[in-house]
Amino acid sequence: MFNRNRYLPPLAVIASISMVTGCGVFSSDASDDADPIVVGTTSTPSTLDPAAAWDSSWELMRNVFQPLLGYSPGGSDPEPDAAESCEFTDSSSKVYSCTLREGLKFSNGHALDAKAVKYSFDRIKKINVNGGPAGLLTTLSRVQVKGDREVVFHLSQPDATFPLVLTTPAMSIVDPADYPADKLREGTEITGSGPYDLASYDEGKTAELVGNENYKGLADRKNSAITIEYFQQSDEMVNALKNKDISVIYRGLGASDIVDIQTNHDENGLQIVENPTTEISYLVFNPKDPWAKNPAVRKAVAQVLDRPALAHNIYKDTVEPLYSMIPSGLVGHTTGFFDDYGNPSATKAKSILTEAGINETVPLTLWYTTDRYGSQTKPAFEELKRQLEASGLFEVKLKSRPWKTYSEGYRKGEYPVFGRGWNPDFNDADNFIAPFVGEQNALGTPYKSPEITDKLLPESRAESDRGAVTEEFEEAQQILVDDARLIPLWQGKSYTAANEEIAGLENVIDPATMMIMWNLSWKTSW
Repeated sequence: MFNRNRYLPPLAVIASISMVTGCGVFSSDASDDADPIVVGTTSTPSTLDPAAAWDSSWELMRNVFQPLLGYSPGGSDPEPDAAESCEFTDSSSKVYSCTLREGLKFSNGHALDAKAVKYSFDRIKKINVNGGPAGLLTTLSRVQVKGDREVVFHLSQPDATFPLVLTTPAMSIVDPADYPADKLREGTEITGSGPYDLASYDEGKTAELVGNENYKGLADRKNSAITIEYFQQSDEMVNALKNKDISVIYRGLGASDIVDIQTNHDENGLQIVENPTTEISYLVFNPKDPWAKNPAVRKAVAQVLDRPALAHNIYKDTVEPLYSMIPSGLVGHTTGFFDDYGNPSATKAKSILTEAGINETVPLTLWYTTDRYGSQTKPAFEELKRQLEASGLFEVKLKSRPWKTYSEGYRKGEYPVFGRGWNPDFNDADNFIAPFVGEQNALGTPYKSPEITDKLLPESRAESDRGAVTEEFEEAQQILVDDARLIPLWQGKSYTAANEEIAGLENVIDPATMMIMWNLSWKTSW
């Protein structure tokens, strides 16, 4: 199992990263004639272009694109992938230089050089998709090319987290010949340099991956091909696993499915691996909505919500109640929402509304996605509706959409209150604060908080010892508690299930809780 504290890499490791012997170029004994391993998931991509992706699309991108830095199976510290080495070259953490491996190629045979790296970063910032990954590059001032293999990132301020940003699939390197500089690529093709090529893609149904023979990086592929099948309902996915129509499940298992597999795995011929993660679920309040923009309404909601009941009755204790946006296991975690609101109380909530001059029943519309976070999402929102209406203070409507249109809707600011999950881009407390604040953020709803964006985050990023930033993140979290614009609900765990003939489950989840599919293999083949 992963140790959550291992996710906090000391800067001594981050600041100077060189190629590790044995992790080098691609090598695999995978048989070319082996059947593809079929992986089921509810994590359907909303886009195939890294410049637009700050969501579940990363699950696919992790395996077909290549960033400068990545993670080895079971590892928690960034290692070179497309890069041969990376390091800060100044004393203030404002200049970060990477040297590429020799002979890198894209899946179409085109050379991958320093100019392609600069092009990839420049287009993210130029296209600047609302709610897209440009929000991860707020400290990047410019990218400089030195020769064919060296890339230098100049930052506007010290940022000790920048090497962690480089591990994310959003920072994947794309071929300038196939990806327009000023707009997103259309269609269902991908030109990457990762361990796999995307052989075919049927949106919302399947993605067929085959080994990329041009790949040079840290991945040691254990299979020759992967087929990903996308499901809308977890029960359908579990039935497919039991019937051996698929071999592995990741992302989207329902609580009852998890309990069933844990209890009856021997009888069903299945295996399941549990990993603690820093995945969180939370509610977002849209400041454009006349009710959701009112602090008293948000605080009254926070006062009524019963997280333990949600975790136990709906999720069967496969999740834990969460009282801050920074999850347990990371520096800066607090229990601010419990400290300020205590146990659920309709009486206290009514006082909050009355003091703000609200004496009528508050109408709220809560939105959720039907096919992203598992089959428990609908009953979870039904439970939230029940809790709020049982207080006598709220009248709640529930609405939902599939993820692709759902994500488009929240980026356009269409939802008064909506549910989101967050799997970290990288496991540092910064990534549970920075993506949610500022004029442009991952939620598509502007959240101006100068104290956080102009003071606390810059102060924390200037600190090379990531364990020494507790005070800054505790202050930032208290601001979030006082605003109640974001209300945390629960912290999850990662569950991967598979048939007995599959090996490698213990090391297929990276620190950002994405599946690195190259570590899966058939037991009979090894």
